[in-house]
Amino acid sequence: MAEFRLETERLWLRAWRARDAEPFRQALDTGDVTRWLGGRQPLEHYVRLSAAMQQSQADHGHCFWIMEDKADGAIIGFCGPRRGRHVGTPIYGELELGWRLASSHWGKGYAREAAAAAMRWCRQHRPLDRRLIAYTVPRNSASRGLMMALGMQRRSDMDFDHPDLPPGHPLRRHITYAVEQPA
Repeated sequence: MAEFRLETERLWLRAWRARDAEPFRQALDTGDVTRWLGGRQPLEHYVRLSAAMQQSQADHGHCFWIMEDKADGAIIGFCGPRRGRHVGTPIYGELELGWRLASSHWGKGYAREAAAAAMRWCRQHRPLDRRLIAYTVPRNSASRGLMMALGMQRRSDMDFDHPDLPPGHPLRRHITYAVEQPA
């Protein structure tokens, strides 16, 4: 079977490969990028992330795809859809759009370009999903701004406390945005 690839003007969104964990970590495991994600992580975290994304791609045909810069082939982030995995939260089972981008590429429209392409893919390939959601911590104004730029609306009824974080953790509360998919 051919590897999944989705092309935009400046990017390739593609399935994860086993060797992606280390270059992904090198590009994205920085204080700036991980500020709202709980901080920097060891390589093992990224090996598990890579394996989970490969499994999601195999099981569902989608995941948070690797984002490559077409100009030089560098891994600069991820973006794509996956199923909400937090059991007991309002997002469980929802089609979730997620992204992460190396700080060297911030402010250049890459995240929006990738997210818009992923949304178009969802409309074409996941038409039975009635909505697409995204979430972040309340203080992450950049992610909230992208959600709004993509036409997503705030859904306070879908906010949740992240089950992987203990009560009182400053990043525990998450807010949710959603966009209804056309029928």
